[in-house]
Amino acid sequence: MVEDVVAPRGPYRLRLMSRSGTWQGRLPDGSTATAWQRPDGRLALRATTEAGLERARFMLALEDDTSAFHERFGRDPLLGPSVRALAGYRPLRLATVTHAALRAMCGQLIEAGRAATLERSILRRLGTAVATRESLAALSPADLRSHGLAISRATTLVRLVRSLDLERLREHDTDVVLQRLCRERGIGPWSVGVIALEGLGRYDHGLVGDLGLVKLLSALEGRSVEADETAALLAPYEEWQGLAGLFLMLGWSRGLIPGADPDLGRRGRLRTKRAA
Repeated sequence: MVEDVVAPRGPYRLRLMSRSGTWQGRLPDGSTATAWQRPDGRLALRATTEAGLERARFMLALEDDTSAFHERFGRDPLLGPSVRALAGYRPLRLATVTHAALRAMCGQLIEAGRAATLERSILRRLGTAVATRESLAALSPADLRSHGLAISRATTLVRLVRSLDLERLREHDTDVVLQRLCRERGIGPWSVGVIALEGLGRYDHGLVGDLGLVKLLSALEGRSVEADETAALLAPYEEWQGLAGLFLMLGWSRGLIPGADPDLGRRGRLRTKRAA
């Protein structure tokens, strides 16, 4: 067992990301890393290997300083109250890009709770808590369908992991990743948003089409909106739009978005994942 104490770059509050104030993350080798935030703000990390510690730092986003985001949008008319109230929040990440792709496929067009159940079922079939290219590529679309994944999405996922080393997407800019993945049938901006945020650790592409954002925009506009209209909601936040989208949804659920009904936001926590 190896340990480290790390000072996060920029504002960081683990309790905003994990209600218990502690974190456990499963790593590709099957081991578990743990972390907790000390009173001085530093995080204590523990893993079985140095490589495990390094992966935990990534999964906890400890090196990604979001100070510029808070400084730039702290007075934004729409986002500002959430940015100020939720300072220190960052989305936690998965251990592999492949696992993020699995989560994206599971989350399309169904409720978040059902998506999580489906993901856990497939992971049990894999015999691991972390999806890897090797483990997923060994399954057929029919195998995935037997666990509840729609055959179209199962086919897309198997084709994707067999034809592309998803981990190497880390080497490319998000625009390149978006163009490459959207060439695959069954993958669109929302799925790329999941992969970017939870797999690559990028903040420059948002969850375009997420029903949480659709509902928020509808509440702000006072009309029904289409999923693709959420791209315009996120566009002003430029390279921070992925993080901004999460702050918008979290802030809405806490009544922090001016002009939007917070009751709808709280009901939106169990949101349907929209689009591809």
